[in-house]
Amino acid sequence: MKRIFTTRLVVITTIILLAIAWLLYNKYVVQAKNDFFSSSMRNRSATSVGVASVERISIPIILNALGTVSPISTVTVRPRVSGVLQQVLFQEGETVKAGQVLAKIDPRAFELTLMQQTGQRMRSEAQLENARLILKRGLLLQEQDSISQQEVETQQTLVRQLEGTLMADRAAEANARLNLSYTQVVAPMAGRIGLRNVDEGNVINANDANGIAVITQMQPIEVEFAIPQTQIEEVQTELQRYSVKTKKVDAAVKSLPLVVSAMDRSRSKVLAEGEFWALDNQVDIQTGTVKAKAHFSNERLELFPNEFVNVKFVLRTIDNALVVPVAAVRHNEGGDFVYVVNVESSTVALRKVELGQADDERIQITKGLREGEKVITEGADRLRDGSKVHLPVGMAPVGMAPANAGSAASSSSVSRSFSSDGKTWRRRPDGEGRVPADGEPRRKRPDEGAR
Repeated sequence: MKRIFTTRLVVITTIILLAIAWLLYNKYVVQAKNDFFSSSMRNRSATSVGVASVERISIPIILNALGTVSPISTVTVRPRVSGVLQQVLFQEGETVKAGQVLAKIDPRAFELTLMQQTGQRMRSEAQLENARLILKRGLLLQEQDSISQQEVETQQTLVRQLEGTLMADRAAEANARLNLSYTQVVAPMAGRIGLRNVDEGNVINANDANGIAVITQMQPIEVEFAIPQTQIEEVQTELQRYSVKTKKVDAAVKSLPLVVSAMDRSRSKVLAEGEFWALDNQVDIQTGTVKAKAHFSNERLELFPNEFVNVKFVLRTIDNALVVPVAAVRHNEGGDFVYVVNVESSTVALRKVELGQADDERIQITKGLREGEKVITEGADRLRDGSKVHLPVGMAPVGMAPANAGSAASSSSVSRSFSSDGKTWRRRPDGEGRVPADGEPRRKRPDEGAR
């Protein structure tokens, strides 16, 4: 009985000791993992970042919009009379002058009509001349009481009737001559003519919808675009300072002229520069914008009718604006903020800011920053308030390694050092000899081969 009790006591004691050992081992492993994780986090806590300075510069207030190139005048060349197209005298795509003959219609039928109307007019002239002679003799006979008053008045009425007939015949003759001139189709204005819509030998009519061709005025040319209704007041203010027609700027106002730039699709190339020309008189209720128009000389024919362009419209300039790169500004539930760098401690601080106007690269800071402060532009996604950072070369304080020196410092920390004759040496990277820690490389001695 005593043996059984002893055996049980040993087993229980063994189990208790094993449990205590397992708990101690588990605690040691967890603590080691935590220490390793904390050490890793400390080693990785510093983040490489990009830094920019807060500057004071003058920035332009720019309005960007999508515009459409619109010709000032477009004319469809149609014949004024019907007939067979006899000749086409223009080259497709060429620039034509006002009054230039573009095509000819068979004129023979119109020449015959003119001859007929001329003959009718000549006959009416002869009849009128005869009636006037009869009236003149009648007036002489009336003075001698040899003819009645009624006969004289009848002759006077006949003369007036023939005068009216002659006037109608002259009008018919002039109309026939005009129709004959219409057989030569001329350009109503100067511009570039497009592709012809009809070939020689076809019968063309005055009511043809397509006409012979289309002439478009290329120089000058206009661009139509839309301005948001929230910026109408600024545009009107600038229009009052700058007269487009006289091209005079108020000397008391230091403002840029109303220059409009037409840019390509990527906004990387300026196609042409013109000036703001007109603002429409009402806002489109569907889009909340108002139409505007810019005028371009288009001397090199950079702009083409109905082409879509990006419009860049400089409204005004803000002098001495406090700006940072756009990439430095971030946003959270509390509003806009930036990370400000403390160069001495290589840490960052989150600071709320208020934004103003912006362009493609910079944004104005109206409140929250001072000139000369450093802000984070790259790597801010991994930062928190108070995070440590690796500063770029030239910004790290004395005694601290810059961001790109980390690898060099790491390699030097694991390099092997020696003490010989009271001096400190380190191995050369190629393994050939040693280098004094604070001096020039020393050639390897013969007795150092075993080292």
